[in-house]
Amino acid sequence: MVDHNRLLRHLGGVDVRVAAIDCGTNSIRLLVADIHGSVLTEVKRRMTIVRLGEGVDRTGVFSEAALTRTFTACDDYARVIDALDVDRVRFVATSASRDAANRDDLMSGIRTRLGVDPEVITGGEEALLSFRGAVEGLPPDLVSPPAVVVDIGGGSTEFVLGDRSSGGELQMQSAVSVDIGCVRMTERHLHGDPPDAEQIALVEADVAAALDRSDLAVPWRDADTLIGVAGTVTTIVALARGLSTYDPALIHGMSADLDEVEAITERLLTMDRHARAALPVMHPGRVDVIIGGALVLRAILRRAGRAVTASETDILDGVARSLAER
Repeated sequence: MVDHNRLLRHLGGVDVRVAAIDCGTNSIRLLVADIHGSVLTEVKRRMTIVRLGEGVDRTGVFSEAALTRTFTACDDYARVIDALDVDRVRFVATSASRDAANRDDLMSGIRTRLGVDPEVITGGEEALLSFRGAVEGLPPDLVSPPAVVVDIGGGSTEFVLGDRSSGGELQMQSAVSVDIGCVRMTERHLHGDPPDAEQIALVEADVAAALDRSDLAVPWRDADTLIGVAGTVTTIVALARGLSTYDPALIHGMSADLDEVEAITERLLTMDRHARAALPVMHPGRVDVIIGGALVLRAILRRAGRAVTASETDILDGVARSLAER
């Protein structure tokens, strides 16, 4: 029997419709996209804060509440995928799922709801997918190689360096993942509202040690372009640009220099939860972890000595593109 929806998409030049799901420490996200050749066209993009990694740094396991929140989001995404008649689905899980002893509980719950085998990807694969998604989603004039993509997640931060190949394509050369993310730093150290000087110093010490390790693995400070992905970077760039609402289309490709990030970070460090929540670009699920993320980003820019360009395309887009090649 002919699938008329798929036939119409094919006649319209669409090779495949894919659904990519990225399950991180703080959020779970869905991208449904049509892919024709190298062109990715977004059909639907969703993000839900589930805080899957809540407490994992301390306990080593997912809590029942975190699993329930994640499964509820997956039930919602399954309905979207079914309604949009998707051809291929890929579910990837990152930092928190690598650390949790009971990750099999997550895997079986996802398999039941979405009918696919979840993949707990390595830090290296996470880095590769982030690089591809970020670089291929930005206008070429904003990416001067060598370029480094910095993905500040909830549990970890990835540095991915790439340069032109002999064929002229921008390709990943080296990558490293370090365990400094906005949720991990918040849960480990930032217990005040706002945090005090001692708590801030503890985060800065952890971040400095992690950046020392990243420097040894990847010469990311030599990059001409620093691209930042994920909610910490996009929110801070939106604050630096004074946006009155969170608009991904506007934020994509915007930049913030070190002075601007310093100013935003210092401002956040003086604000309590209520004041942070009142910021017009602040997602409710990011209110309690944005300070941890800002401290990570500030430390990175201090070492890099250059501005960060925000990309709204990231690992999710990289996962979607990988599905077209399967």
